[in-house]
Amino acid sequence: MTKARALVLERQHELSLREIELALDVGPGEVKIEIDTVGVCGSDVHYYTHGRIGPFVVDAPMVLGHEAAGTIVEVGPGVTHLKVGDRVCMEPGIPDPNSRASRLGLYNVDPAVRFWATPPVHGVLTRHVVHPASYTFLLPDNVSFAEGAMVEPFAVGMQAAAKAKIAPGDTAVVLGAGPIGTMVAIAALAGGCARAIVADLAQPKLDIAAGFQGVIPVNIRDQDLTGEVDRLTQRWGADVVFECSGSARAWEGILALLRPGGAIVSVGLPMAPVALDVATLSTKEARIESVFRYANQYERALALFASGRVDLKPLISETFAFEDSIKAFDRAVEARPGDVKLQIRL
Repeated sequence: MTKARALVLERQHELSLREIELALDVGPGEVKIEIDTVGVCGSDVHYYTHGRIGPFVVDAPMVLGHEAAGTIVEVGPGVTHLKVGDRVCMEPGIPDPNSRASRLGLYNVDPAVRFWATPPVHGVLTRHVVHPASYTFLLPDNVSFAEGAMVEPFAVGMQAAAKAKIAPGDTAVVLGAGPIGTMVAIAALAGGCARAIVADLAQPKLDIAAGFQGVIPVNIRDQDLTGEVDRLTQRWGADVVFECSGSARAWEGILALLRPGGAIVSVGLPMAPVALDVATLSTKEARIESVFRYANQYERALALFASGRVDLKPLISETFAFEDSIKAFDRAVEARPGDVKLQIRL
């Protein structure tokens, strides 16, 4: 174990920048990365404000952060595809390669997965981290560290788009214009959708989403979403609806947005059970898909970044110095309407 300075969640509502013992020895098949940029994720903020997410409870000090990019400074035995000096981003969830889920290609739902900044696993808001080389990905030359730290949340959008089974020319509705909702819309457009109707209450977030070609913003504070979808689709309905808000209320009228034979993709995690009109679901012969993180999406996401098809830089609202990490989290707690993604640069 090595002492390292890190942003530590001591307990609910209490953060500190201090030294903590971390495992930094490099073993076979591993690399050591000097962290450059880390994104502030909603799950990190939720642990800060609530001390838990479902069954995952912070009952010991934990280093936060899981959206990261940096430079390899040491390579362990057996690693041949990466070298010292490579610029990389890292997939934060490490499954058991021998588990049944992994063998089925569903490693993201492996119950044994170890995910950064998920109790009791430390995150990466610290100078160095050791990580399996097989979950470490080379950044293209034209992709910055800031963009590399956006691959993790964008991979969620990629997973959602893949689950939707998009066909070229489809119309999507995205409920929620937060970081994940906006990235789902971008991924859906990259995956073949002709347009993505993005709905939210916060006009500043909608304005940012509307900067991407193909996004049609709808402020549900003063516009009827169902009416807009009917107008834009000649009363046929959307081919796919992505629920990204995490609001239980969003499910109340969700089937009215959907065409017969369409798909709902559940991305947000509501804190309460939701009611679902099963009769309408059946008469429309609609399907419901769900998303938990992602699997096998990093290389696809990086290919889109490198091609120029996807540019997420407009979503970065502000970058904080490492010494201002607590300020960054307090800013995230404020949930300013114009903020999409905050990052911390080490």
